[in-house]
Amino acid sequence: MMAPATFSVALANETATARLMAEVALLIGPGDVVTLSGDLGAGKTAAARAMIRYLAGDDEFEVPSPTFTLVQSYELPPFPLLHADLYRIEDPGELEEIGLSPLPEGAVALIEWPERAPDAMPADRIDIALSHRPALGSLARAAEITGHGKAAAQVERLAALRSFIETSGYADADRRHMPGDASTRSYARLVRDGESLILMNAPRRPDGPALYAGKSYSAAVHLAEDVRPFVAIAEGLRRHGVSAPAIHHADLESGFLITEDFGSESFVTGTPPAPIAERYQAAAELLAELHAKALPETLPLPQETYAIPVFDTEAMLIEIGLMPEWYLPDRGVAIADTRRAEFFAMWRRLLIGVAGEPRSWVLRDYHSPNLIWLEQREGTARVGVIDFQDTVLGPAAYDLVSLLQDARIDVPEALELALFGRYIKARIAADPRFDPAAFARLYALMSAQRNTRLLGTFARLNRRDGKPHYLKHQPRIWTYLTRSLAHPSLAELDAWYQANVPPPV
Repeated sequence: MMAPATFSVALANETATARLMAEVALLIGPGDVVTLSGDLGAGKTAAARAMIRYLAGDDEFEVPSPTFTLVQSYELPPFPLLHADLYRIEDPGELEEIGLSPLPEGAVALIEWPERAPDAMPADRIDIALSHRPALGSLARAAEITGHGKAAAQVERLAALRSFIETSGYADADRRHMPGDASTRSYARLVRDGESLILMNAPRRPDGPALYAGKSYSAAVHLAEDVRPFVAIAEGLRRHGVSAPAIHHADLESGFLITEDFGSESFVTGTPPAPIAERYQAAAELLAELHAKALPETLPLPQETYAIPVFDTEAMLIEIGLMPEWYLPDRGVAIADTRRAEFFAMWRRLLIGVAGEPRSWVLRDYHSPNLIWLEQREGTARVGVIDFQDTVLGPAAYDLVSLLQDARIDVPEALELALFGRYIKARIAADPRFDPAAFARLYALMSAQRNTRLLGTFARLNRRDGKPHYLKHQPRIWTYLTRSLAHPSLAELDAWYQANVPPPV
């Protein structure tokens, strides 16, 4: 059993309490339990209310005390949350009646008065013990924060996060919740005197099972293991004229950054969201400018360098392997070993030729959720790029596919073709030797590879990670995939998919 981790915080007022609870919220996720202990009037409900309002992104969000209802449920943007008050509990057996024994999976439990049922509290939990400090003011409190069991590591990280914010000079900034992504990273806005910056919490990626030649999936496909690639690539992009966020403060060991805030001006509009053509055009032109440059393969970091990994054939094969591993079982298809072997043999033959293509920086997720429109800037600098830590060296066509076959929104085929043509024109203008036909073949192949991977990735996010909302994108991915498989160079692959891969529901 891991020893508990504890530290104390002085809270001068309710604003300080709200900042602490926002920081706790930044580090927790579904399945975590936070208990709030202390005497009557110690501020437990105020602390719970501050966390719930932070997660809701609404300072006026109604959060009634659960003293009489015992449990209040909330469907908050990052995860469901249960707010419980055990003060009126007389027997731990009552927890089953109110839905707290066992605790529901996939939700965060925020529990006041855990002292009323101490033996029923989980071994892994964060406890925040609040007490009055009248000598420091009527609203002053002290909080002793203890991580029990596996939560000890979260509390140690919380202490490190608070120290990072303080030494960076932003302890007095308000915290504003930001939506996360499919990774383990989380974000908050730090707002003070009209200035807004982004706080990134990027813990080191946990190692998964060594299923791929002794490597975890993330290591085998060259996903960023820590925050260093983000820092290196951000500075590299800025040196080449790309609007990547400036990094103001960094703790590379712990994985905390404070960066420039690009705002939230999107590349899409309407319901359902659709591309803003002018902005997509600028994003395509930015790629053409970047791909026309000779880009370095190694980038500087403080006291070290970062070598950008190569997006090699094995990494691409492991990615497309997510289809037979996750998507086909999700669709009720049991694929024979011979068919599986055919699948990988065809893909290997197709991908071997990619290794000989010129390499550029492949940002990998260059699409609408990761692009911010910067109206006040000029030309392609208006395209703000915010997600690039998984950058690899590979075919330039990959990022153009990411943009023009956006996984999150429908890109009309007419717009895709128009912007593809503009990209080709720009590349020829920069280099008359550029081969449009060869690039079109590569574009179709990278589309097939990426969309095959995404079908498997979204199935895995549903089954393994409990994130079913990604399944809604699968029909769109299927449309892009069938579009790319129509290229004559992929006829054999197209026939295999038609015979073995059912479309998504």
